[in-house]
Amino acid sequence: MTTTTLAGAVATQANVYFDGKCVSHTVTLTDGTRKSVGVILPSTLTFNTGAPEVMETVAGRCSVKLKGASDWTTYGPGERFDVPGNSSFEIKVEGEPYHYICHFG
Repeated sequence: MTTTTLAGAVATQANVYFDGKCVSHTVTLTDGTRKSVGVILPSTLTFNTGAPEVMETVAGRCSVKLKGASDWTTYGPGERFDVPGNSSFEIKVEGEPYHYICHFG
């Protein structure tokens, strides 16, 4: 099911990953731009990417290690990080849930 708004459409069916540790909803804007809005609960997860992604932190904190990197970088509210397409990243959330907007493409 999808809910349509003036700004686009929101998929009402949640994307649930890693046994519920990450839950998001896909948003498709009227220009075709796709985003997801979600929450990651405390855990350490590995995500694979198809398209390039920009992860924007809304609330909480996370530490990220991009594929091929040796160091973790921490991000908080208002900060963002870029992930190349056809790549992967590890994300570690401790304490409070991490709220994000993922911008695809």
